[in-house]
Amino acid sequence: MSGTILSVNNISKSFGEKKILDDVSIELKDGEIVSLLGVSGCGKTTLFNIISGLIDADEGDIILDGENITGQTGKVSYMLQKDLLLPYYTVLDNVALPLVIKKKQKKKQAREKASDFFGMFGLSGMENKYPSQLSGGMRQRAAFLRTYLSSDGVALLDEPFSALDTITRSAIHEWYMDIMNEVRLSTLFVTHDIDEAILLSDRIYILSGRPGSIKNEYCVDLPRPRKNDVALSNDFVGIKREIINSLGRI
Repeated sequence: MSGTILSVNNISKSFGEKKILDDVSIELKDGEIVSLLGVSGCGKTTLFNIISGLIDADEGDIILDGENITGQTGKVSYMLQKDLLLPYYTVLDNVALPLVIKKKQKKKQAREKASDFFGMFGLSGMENKYPSQLSGGMRQRAAFLRTYLSSDGVALLDEPFSALDTITRSAIHEWYMDIMNEVRLSTLFVTHDIDEAILLSDRIYILSGRPGSIKNEYCVDLPRPRKNDVALSNDFVGIKREIINSLGRI
């Protein structure tokens, strides 16, 4: 794994008298997938909003590739739980939108560039359909492609698969692992699902408590490429047991 591309340093945040985050520090290496695992309400989304510049931290800073980006928007891509595809745009225009807005490309040029990735992302033939015509899994693929095209190397994914049913989610996990081997997008991934965190990640931070703070960090030393059946392996079960025991002590 290459050097650190994103450093989150000593972040604290309160809303009024309620402290949400307390001295949180994490790092993301180039090409790495890191999960932030914790229960609802421990400040995971708040931390992502701070990293993306949507809200200000009370203390701490965010360093991206050596540059202090604290409080700045547009420096990292951010995919929320909902796909937020515009219903009146075709899938192609939805995916190309950040190339037009963020990267100032002409609409025709943006469409051409975006369409080049539809095969890789399993979206061939979907270019001229509308979001309402897609399955949940296809919508997530489109949303992830849009996130990838808007990124400059780092993406934040906030529980992007939580709304999918179990069977679709399992299939999209395998697709996601395959596509990440292709694009090597450095990714911070929020989840409250232990299996999902182990399956997808190179490392896992446990964020827990109110206010939220980093309690533990785990390296997931499972070979890639991974398939869903890795969850049946002794190594996977061992990591899961360690995390469950750790959460029980918090």
